[in-house]
Amino acid sequence: MFHNPRCSKSRQTLALLRERGFEPHLIEYLKQPPGVAQLREIIGLLGIRPRELLRSGEAEYRQLGLADPELDDEAILQAMCEHPRLIQRPIVIHGRQARIGRPPETILEIL
Repeated sequence: MFHNPRCSKSRQTLALLRERGFEPHLIEYLKQPPGVAQLREIIGLLGIRPRELLRSGEAEYRQLGLADPELDDEAILQAMCEHPRLIQRPIVIHGRQARIGRPPETILEIL
């Protein structure tokens, strides 16, 4: 689980997993940001485009001009690696499936 302990949705998702008897391996992605290859894999498991994993409310989103529709996937992936606060959270990976826990109950689809 890609986790941010300061995020209420991330804490709620973790609590939901534990209520269901799961003790996930936690990756505090702000301390251990994923690389481009790992992000590509996660995005593939989620079945989304890189832009869909961006948190558009973060200051970095505006500062880096990430709203520009001309930016390619590689630029977006690189921005998320360099500025991990831009990555949607939490992300739960179970087997070969992943879900973003917004709302937390979404993760139940893959358990």
